[in-house]
Amino acid sequence: MLSSQFMRIVLGILVPFVGTTAGAACVFFMKGAMNERLQKFLLGFASGVMVAASIWSLIVPAIEASSSMGRLSFIPAAIGTAVGIAFLLVLDEIIPHLHIGSDCPEGSGGKCSKMRRTTMLCLAVTLHNIPEGLATGVVFAGVLAGEPGITMAGALALSIGIAIQNFPEGAVISMPLAGEGEGRKKAFVLGMLSGTVEPVAALVTVFMAGFITPLLPYFLSFAAGAMLYVVVEELIPEASSNEHSNVGPIGFGLGFILMMILDVALG
Repeated sequence: MLSSQFMRIVLGILVPFVGTTAGAACVFFMKGAMNERLQKFLLGFASGVMVAASIWSLIVPAIEASSSMGRLSFIPAAIGTAVGIAFLLVLDEIIPHLHIGSDCPEGSGGKCSKMRRTTMLCLAVTLHNIPEGLATGVVFAGVLAGEPGITMAGALALSIGIAIQNFPEGAVISMPLAGEGEGRKKAFVLGMLSGTVEPVAALVTVFMAGFITPLLPYFLSFAAGAMLYVVVEELIPEASSNEHSNVGPIGFGLGFILMMILDVALG
């Protein structure tokens, strides 16, 4: 029985990676660079999905899991969220990465990195994917441990939601790489590989289920804080860059509503 459940968990963990791969494959079907308005819409959409997932799939369950603390049930969620934000802040500072549409790398200690532009673009997306992998893993770890309030359907809803937002993310990384002179096959492979950190982080988290379960509210909110940091620090600014447009906020609203529907309907 455990083996069958574990296999379903492994398949669920791989769903977001499939989303990234499908998005990266857009490089074979779209000619030239991605339209700026479409790119802003997709970034806004991804932001909406991540914010909704952080609230309904992570923070709310963290508070519910701490209900025995009464009026203080917010404490684990607050601490976990703050630590998750701090964790991504540190990674953001120490890992050299380049945002889309920018020529100035971040995370190099104020110095110009000698890494190739394509490498730093991929590291930027990889940085995005770490909290998503942690979020998927900690929810499935709760399922494996039989934690009340966390169901397989709810975990799959989160996994599907992240896969949906990974689709545009895969396209957003592979299309600019192709537009900057990389071959389509190489751009696809780089876009796909940028998503491998998600199943790896998720599997590591699942294998730590025995350790995570007693601290589940902290880990759930930790993943939420890390995801929220990515949204506020990177995705929303990129969706709002250059000429003013409403497509980013529209994409955000649609992504938020879709993830909310998935979580409530399936969870």
